Amino acid sequence: MKHTRGFTLIELMIVVAIIATLASIAISVYANSTAKAQLSEAFSVVDGLKVDVSGYYEQTGTCPTLGADGLAAAVSYSGNYVASVSISPGGAGCAITALMRSHTVAPRLQSKQVTLTMAGSVDGAISWQCSSDVDPVYLPKTCQ
Repeated sequence: MKHTRGFTLIELMIVVAIIATLASIAISVYANSTAKAQLSEAFSVVDGLKVDVSGYYEQTGTCPTLGADGLAAAVSYSGNYVASVSISPGGAGCAITALMRSHTVAPRLQSKQVTLTMAGSVDGAISWQCSSDVDPVYLPKTCQ
């Protein structure tokens, strides 16, 4: 008769410890990726407004108002993760700010802002500077 032997308790505990370590790393990476994806909505909304705002500013010398001046109402710029968007005078012209929601987003993004500010004109094209109170880990390279 053949005797079969199973795993010892120590061997099983080592396997469980390895799996737990890998799971904790995976959860952390997943949380960071989720936050970056949620923050990308703010950049999509703000980037979409840059052309309209810079065009209006070049023609009139003032910042446009959401819901007037050829722009949709402020409500239409909110999304799943962006609570609101505002346009105000700032820098060398206007500033566009996207405010993240205080819920339904990653905890480190709640109520944080992303702001693009006109920095001046280079060869007839308006340049923009990015600023944010979000942890730089979640920001794209162009905004760090």
